[in-house]
Amino acid sequence: MTRGGEQTGRWFDDAAGPVVRPYAMTRGRTRSAAEGKLDLIAVVVADAVSHRTVADQTLSPEHIDIVEMSRDTPQSVAELAAELDLPVGVVRVLIGDLLHAALVRVSRPVPPAELPDERILREVINGLRAL
Repeated sequence: MTRGGEQTGRWFDDAAGPVVRPYAMTRGRTRSAAEGKLDLIAVVVADAVSHRTVADQTLSPEHIDIVEMSRDTPQSVAELAAELDLPVGVVRVLIGDLLHAALVRVSRPVPPAELPDERILREVINGLRAL
C-alpha cells in the first residue's frame, strides 16, 4: 500500500484483521517427514492423549484446530484444509508436526490395486453357497 507516495508496511485487511502468510504458519517449510502418508484422502484421527494440546505452548492455533476437529470425527486432509481455509500443502506440514508429536494418527485407505479381485470374491461366494 502506498500513502502519499510512501510504502507502508500494512499486511492486513481492514475487515479481516491481520493476515498471516502460509509460510509463516509452517516456518517456511513446504514439506514434512510424513509427506508420503498425507494424500488428500488420508484420514486424520486425534489420539487419546491429544487433550493436552490446549496446554501445549509450542502448538500454533492451527495445530490445535486440527486436533480439535479430528478428535470426535475422523477428518480427511482435504476436509481439514477446507474447514481451516488453508492451502493443502500448509495443512500437510501442520499434520506432519502433529504426527511427530504423536498427537494424531493417519490412516490411508487401501489402494485399489491391493483390493481382492472381484472375480475371486464371486468364486468364494459361490463356493460358500454351494456348501
